[in-house]
Amino acid sequence: MKPATAIRIALLLASLLGLEAACRLGAISPLTIVPPTEMLRGLIAVAGMADMRQEVATTLTGIACAATLSVCAGFLLGCLLRAWPRARVATEPLLATYYSVPTFIFYPMFIVFFGMNRIPIVVIGFMFAFIAMMTSTMNGLDRVPNVLLRTARMHRLGAVETIFRIVLPAAAPHLFTGVKLAIAYAFVGVLGAEFILSGSGVGYQIAFAFNGFDNERMYALILLVTIVVGTVNTVLLGWERRLQRRISR
Repeated sequence: MKPATAIRIALLLASLLGLEAACRLGAISPLTIVPPTEMLRGLIAVAGMADMRQEVATTLTGIACAATLSVCAGFLLGCLLRAWPRARVATEPLLATYYSVPTFIFYPMFIVFFGMNRIPIVVIGFMFAFIAMMTSTMNGLDRVPNVLLRTARMHRLGAVETIFRIVLPAAAPHLFTGVKLAIAYAFVGVLGAEFILSGSGVGYQIAFAFNGFDNERMYALILLVTIVVGTVNTVLLGWERRLQRRISR
């Protein structure tokens, strides 16, 4: 184990122990936050409920759909804008201010288009995520060294070979960053939409527990979300490091 990793783990454990002690000694009101051990107990109880497992599956399915659609659409749109400079110049002001528009205001319109189902939630997650993938795609393609493209022309590589052998490997770190951001934004979009607008999913269950002052269940679900997000980020970080090692060889 690396020293930095050991320090992070030690700080995390110390923080959890300090929070546990503060809650047990009454320094923090149970109406504000429950001890970590009660969060864990609530998480175990939630995991044993069939209806809660269904809610988790519903949320994760929506996140997976939103992330997949955003990565595919963002990559294609990024490539198109990179190949069409005039369109890119025209859309750059919109991209710069995109996240200043609250996406949730479009939810009633999505209900009209798609009906009262899970599709509007997925669409909101998609709208949160695809811009990050699109901008990362354009940045990655912009940073492909010209010397590599000249080398491809010297070796008389065709367009398809140049893309798959030169352009995509060179842009891979930026593309992978876009994938990570798209997944993160998909989590934010779907869970936020469920919290505010939906009647199902983990986000809705957190809001329901919050409104009912059921802190143990609320923090158990928040802990579940934290574990899932942390696991996904750890897996993506491992893939990114392996990719960087392969590229650097």
